[in-house]
Amino acid sequence: MEVSYEVLAALLVAALAAGFVDAVVGGGGLIQLPAILLGLPGATPVQILATNKLSSFCGTTVAAATYARRVRPDPRTFAPLMLAAFVGSALGALLASMIPKSAFDPIVLVALVVVGAYVVARPTLGAATSLRFAGHHHTLAALVTGLVVGVYDGALGPGTGSFFVLALVSVLGYNFLEASAKARLANWATNLAALIVFASQDALLWGVGLAMGLTNMVGGYLGARIAIGRGAAFVRVFFIVVVSGFVVRIGGGLLGWWG
Repeated sequence: MEVSYEVLAALLVAALAAGFVDAVVGGGGLIQLPAILLGLPGATPVQILATNKLSSFCGTTVAAATYARRVRPDPRTFAPLMLAAFVGSALGALLASMIPKSAFDPIVLVALVVVGAYVVARPTLGAATSLRFAGHHHTLAALVTGLVVGVYDGALGPGTGSFFVLALVSVLGYNFLEASAKARLANWATNLAALIVFASQDALLWGVGLAMGLTNMVGGYLGARIAIGRGAAFVRVFFIVVVSGFVVRIGGGLLGWWG
């Protein structure tokens, strides 16, 4: 597929910003996916989702490695979370071709409004780690979280990291920084699973996706380093700001505010 230099430059900037946001609180796909939709109007929905996944996979690889090295998340949580997320994402990717472009924004908007309202309504949420389950119950909660969010990521994608963060904070009881670290690992697994499925369907636009992946990696590294340095309080505030911004952007688009 032919892409002009101007369009490619815009896609690279979007991927850089998406990588940064994804590494801190997730949701980078809400920047990157609309950019691909606008920049590649001739692409099919599956090609758009696949190319978004390829770029995101590059960024989450760097961000996940940075978090794993510096935060050292507990494998008793992230191992079952990643396994279930991988399976769920593969299942979701198989369903992706059934979702029309017109359904992307309404689905994501509803999910983000619920997520944002919940976090704002509970100001102490995620301030400190206070695990709600132990032993097998903790593992089961991680498995269910990974599977449910994984299916969403494979089928649609935008906001997945934010949903992982919220689930790890509200359901399992982690603080925002620890949740963000585990969310990046789970998101890496979902991206990998979806990529395998999309590659088998020959849906990837490799040139554009890999080019965007390079700038997404830079954004992912910077976002992870800043989140680790600033701590859970910064991640929570950033989470609320990002989710609010996405709600305004998507909601305004559906209402025709942006023309």
